[in-house]
Amino acid sequence: VQLQASGGGLVQAGGSLRLTCAASGRTFSTYVMGWFRQAPGKEREFVASMPWRGGATYYTDSAKGRFTVSSVNAKNTVYLQMNSLKPEDTAVYYCAATPGCSGYGCRTARGYDYWGQGTQVTVSS
Repeated sequence: VQLQASGGGLVQAGGSLRLTCAASGRTFSTYVMGWFRQAPGKEREFVASMPWRGGATYYTDSAKGRFTVSSVNAKNTVYLQMNSLKPEDTAVYYCAATPGCSGYGCRTARGYDYWGQGTQVTVSS
């Protein structure tokens, strides 16, 4: 399984970015895909998750109403659309995949088996 995250960059507060996670190596139709982020000196934290086939999505409280996770199955790609970005969103963002999780397990890094390399998002004030 390979996950490759891209789309990060430098943006001003209030701006938008769309992160892309390209997945390969197996069929992901039954997987749950997650986005996490890690700021300097902090632990990796959950941002959003969704079943690959679609369905219930989860967001951390700070992302609700601003971020949207989605997938395009035909492209084996998962997106994280981030709007109204804030300086506190600055972090390295990672996509992750797991063959199965439920409830809180889908919102912890320990619940995921596969990780991409991360993409830097920097939001200036």
